[in-house]
Amino acid sequence: MTESTPRKPLTFAIHPNTRGFGWVAFEGPFTPYDWGLVFSRKDRNADCLRRVEEMLARFLPDTLVVEAFEGKSSVRSERVMRLCRAVVSLAVDRGVEVAVYTRDQIRACFAHVGARTRHEIAQAVARHVEALNHRLPKPRKAWQGEDRRMALFSAAALAMTHYQFGATDLLNRLGGFAG
Repeated sequence: MTESTPRKPLTFAIHPNTRGFGWVAFEGPFTPYDWGLVFSRKDRNADCLRRVEEMLARFLPDTLVVEAFEGKSSVRSERVMRLCRAVVSLAVDRGVEVAVYTRDQIRACFAHVGARTRHEIAQAVARHVEALNHRLPKPRKAWQGEDRRMALFSAAALAMTHYQFGATDLLNRLGGFAG
């Protein structure tokens, strides 16, 4: 990329869980720029927050997308809620726009392809974002815990939800659709 070539806006989505977080940076609705999983064993919140801070500095995203972490519909632990609040605060301090979507909004985004459960949504993400396809875990059995890789697909689903719903909100703020 040359100096005269403008940088594509990046959307950075994270999905914290009990072990760390999954993250993905997108250049467009189906164009991942980079992605990964972060696992932490000691002092999880401090370690995860440090890693998010490094990624925000590296990617310089325009938008951070997170799943709603407070309220009636959220089933997050207190530690994960504290981490989410700290991540949002960090992004705001860095001038990054923050978008928050509920599980219902994510389900609504994927309803048109018949995906309702977390795994069905992950399968839809894998179909639309081929680069992530090989990371899709097998469906879990009722007695199994969730595969760690699901955090990556949850983050990607958040970013895709943002592109579907957030773009409309942005256009409305800028004066509506042309035409």
